[in-house]
Amino acid sequence: MARAKRHYLPGHVWHITHRCHKREFLLKFSRDRRRWIEWLYRAKKRHSELSVLNYMVTSNHVHLLVFDNAG
Repeated sequence: MARAKRHYLPGHVWHITHRCHKREFLLKFSRDRRRWIEWLYRAKKRHSELSVLNYMVTSNHVHLLVFDNAG
């Protein structure tokens, strides 16, 4: 099934969710969740135009609140 067209609106807050492949519990161990947070920190350094307002890492998905400073 095709994805809906995405709209880019600079200067807005985005709620982003990401689910693990096949809804598997790939982040069930705290070391894996910490590794994901480290990855988020490195990604933030590369993309200074974005501000991560908040995040939540669960055992099989992630929530991010991101502000786009480019607007």
